[in-house]
Amino acid sequence: MRYKHIKKDLFESNRKNLVKELKSNALAVVNSNDIMPTNSDGTMRFRQNSDLFYLSGVDQEESILLLCPDFPDKKYREILFLRETSELIAIWEGHKLTKEEAYEQTGIETVLWLSDFPKIFNMLMVMGDVEYVYLNTNDHYRAEVTVETRESRFVKWCMDKYPLHRYERLAPIMHRLRSIKSKYEIDLLQQACDITEKAFRRVLKFVKPGVLEYEIEAEFAHEFLRNGSRGFAYEPIIASGASSCVLHYIENSKACNDGEVLLLDVGAEYANYNADLTRTIPVNGKFTARQKEVYNAVLRVQREAFKMLKPGEKYYDYHKEVQKITESELIGLKLIDKKDIKNQDKNKPLFMKYFMHGTGHQLGLDVHDVGSMYHKMQVGQVWTVEPGIYIREEGFGVRIENNVVIEKHGIHDLMKNIPVEAEEIEEIMNSK
Repeated sequence: MRYKHIKKDLFESNRKNLVKELKSNALAVVNSNDIMPTNSDGTMRFRQNSDLFYLSGVDQEESILLLCPDFPDKKYREILFLRETSELIAIWEGHKLTKEEAYEQTGIETVLWLSDFPKIFNMLMVMGDVEYVYLNTNDHYRAEVTVETRESRFVKWCMDKYPLHRYERLAPIMHRLRSIKSKYEIDLLQQACDITEKAFRRVLKFVKPGVLEYEIEAEFAHEFLRNGSRGFAYEPIIASGASSCVLHYIENSKACNDGEVLLLDVGAEYANYNADLTRTIPVNGKFTARQKEVYNAVLRVQREAFKMLKPGEKYYDYHKEVQKITESELIGLKLIDKKDIKNQDKNKPLFMKYFMHGTGHQLGLDVHDVGSMYHKMQVGQVWTVEPGIYIREEGFGVRIENNVVIEKHGIHDLMKNIPVEAEEIEEIMNSK
């Protein structure tokens, strides 16, 4: 792994918090992700199941975590199953965790090879007075699950083999737990943000008319990798000119032209935790008067949004207020007027032409992290704040995005050191 060693205390604490939420006589199972195929004998880079990493810190394929907190024999209350390594595997794939290393990394005393799983699992199910079985699924509200995962295959197998047990959903519990970040997790998120900052400052010095969007993407990748990140937290958006109005533009193939703005929506991954930054900069190092007018309007919206974020706030109430502030800024930019607003269809408000997405989402082990958008915000949650104004008829859009932690009284901005003032961005771009 490229990231620094994470103390096992984090994962031990996470497991203890989960066990508190389980019913008596329960067993919980979490599987690693599959290694996904590409073509021929190719595979995608492995990315661990976020829930398994959260509970164990194991960043390895073919792993299973079992928790059976009421089992009579203490050594079977926490079990980690790993793929057994060999000299052949070491030669072709590299080092895999030994049992001793797994204990040091996770704090789980009972580490067994995956070949032992059927026998041990059957013993727990039939001898441990297990009544409730917690199985895991991808219940994220934005997920489109079209590929059968290792977890979903396990659910089918388990319910078919043991049909008379009572099955429970693990996902809602994991969503509640993962939504609140510990100090250790916030430190890891800060590291991802700090790496992102280094890359952004590098890019400010690199961008000029004629450079290609993918060349800018390469500059980000270089700085991410040299600072211990495995790369982008998500597909980067490097959108110049009119493409800055395309919310999920990922082609990144065009030349950046003199007089255009460049919208950069990028973030580094670090230790499976993710940053999510957006900045909009002038390709030639100097905003036009109109570009700066729109930019500063978006920045004012973001700063007003910061003031509203606090414990007890509900996302959709907050989002509506941000929409109202954006509407006022759109009037100031002469994009809509008060008369038209009075006569607008309430189901199709005029501001939606220029600001059509959400103000933010939770952030953590997943870029769009788990946690209910309907529950009240709580201390320890991390949210993105990303207002935008997109003027297709003028050929440019502006979005500004920071990552913030909800604190007892307001927020802590994890990206407070990343340049955001128009003048500061211009100054850095034009400095030698």
